[in-house]
Amino acid sequence: MKEIKISTEFIKLDAFLKWCAIASSGGEARIYIYDELVKVNGEVCIQRGKKIRVTDVVSFDGEDYKII
Repeated sequence: MKEIKISTEFIKLDAFLKWCAIASSGGEARIYIYDELVKVNGEVCIQRGKKIRVTDVVSFDGEDYKII
């Protein structure tokens, strides 16, 4: 599990995917989210603007990313 540090209260899911280099652009992040390829805390999430907070776990392509 990779740990990703954020310095704000939350980060939106699409921005998070760009922040940790899963997606190279907002459009690419949007595709991954709408194609139901991203999970937040074990559940598929199709909300681009979902607020990701400390202790949340984002999963994509067999990798888990814990927000610290």
